[in-house]
This record gives sequence, C-alpha cells and structure tokens, in this order.
Amino acid sequence: MTLNALICGASQGIGLALCEQLLARDDVARVWAVSRQARGSQALAALAAAHGERLVRIDCDARNEQALEALASEVSRICTHLDLVISTLGILQRDGAKAEKALAQLDLAGLQASFATNAFAPVLLLKHLLPLLRKQPCTFAALSARVGSIGDNRLGGWYSYRASKAALNQLLHTASIELKRLNPASTVLVLHPGTTDTQLSQPFQANVPAEQLFAPAFAAQCILEQIGRLGPADSGTFWAWDGQPITW
Repeated sequence: MTLNALICGASQGIGLALCEQLLARDDVARVWAVSRQARGSQALAALAAAHGERLVRIDCDARNEQALEALASEVSRICTHLDLVISTLGILQRDGAKAEKALAQLDLAGLQASFATNAFAPVLLLKHLLPLLRKQPCTFAALSARVGSIGDNRLGGWYSYRASKAALNQLLHTASIELKRLNPASTVLVLHPGTTDTQLSQPFQANVPAEQLFAPAFAAQCILEQIGRLGPADSGTFWAWDGQPITW
C-alpha cells in the first residue's frame, strides 16, 4: 500500500522534518508540502531535487479560505484520496499574535491573529480537504499544545495562545464525530509535540531544560509514531508526544 500525505506548514521546523521523514519511507507515494512560501523554500527545493515528483510544493496561506479552496482543487486534480493530513500551523508571538501575561495586555487584534492561525486555519483546512478523506482509512492530525488544556492550566498567562489551542481541540473533537459518520475508518487526532526548537518557541527557551527541548526531527518522529499506533477508535482524542493522553 502506498500513501498520499499532505503537510500544512511544511517549509520549516516540525513540518519540514515530517516531509523529510515521510519521503524517506517506501510506503509513501507522494507528499504535498504546503506553506505560504513552499515554492520559495530552499529546504523544500532540496527535497524536491532529491525526490522528484514524490514531493509537490504548493503555496497557500491557510488563513485565507479561498486559498484553501484552491489548494483542495489542486490536490484533487492529482489524487482522489489523502491517507494522511498533518497541520503544524501555530503562532505564539508573531504576525500580530502576542504571548500575553496579563489581562491588561489583551487586545482584539492579538486575539484574532492567534485564533486565525491556531484554531481557524486547521479546521478550515479539514473542511476543504474533506472530499479527499471520505472513502478509505485516513488520518487528520493537528498540532496543538499542552497549554491548550483547560484542566492542566495552573500557571495562567498566554491568554490568546491557550484559548486558541483550546478552541482548536474542541473544533477537531467535534469534527471527529462528523467524520466518524461520513467515514468510519477516519481518525482525527490532536497532538502535543513537546517543546521543540522552532521559531515559535525560540523567544521562550531560556528556562527550558536542554533535555526537554526537542529537535524538530525528534518531534516529527514522535508525531508519526503516535499517528501509526492510533486509529479510528481513538478519533477525537488529545495526546502528548510520548503517547500519554492529555486532559481537555
């Protein structure tokens, strides 16, 4: 069996590592690498040179629903079914989003920026790719964060990031119920990759012990391991990188 996979947020960090690891597998026929500047990414260009037509690079701003509609149309011209879709989309303190420490630092623009990327983009990606996820076993996974857990929140702070990831969790849990009716062989997962050495975490790494700061390649490996062991019976659940469930 050969698999078709799509990675959204593919040009750097965990998304890029996922592309590399999937292309190294014999059971993966094609990987769609999606990001705002996929065709301009030197790292993805190097992968394309090594893997030829097995890697398809698509420019798409997932915060733009028309762009997502065009993405789905482009993918559907090549294949009729996606076996695996992973969204690595997430922002903490850029593109207008803020890591607020107090209520006084909240503003509407920052909240909207966080929700647009962390919550709305992944679920709208799922919406537009749904026709490619209805026929056979498939997995849609999105990277969330442990700080999006309401039950695990004991420190406070990071209002919009926490809330947007909690919203993502609810949106995907709800979508998993609908997908189970449309395709009983589907799996929807919410995954926490751990603190990873990426652009998102770099401003906040000072107090992270070295053994708790993961390389993107390790995080990608753990994500693929969780996807490999979890199936339709686990759809709509929230897991950490090490296989431990996370409370909502």
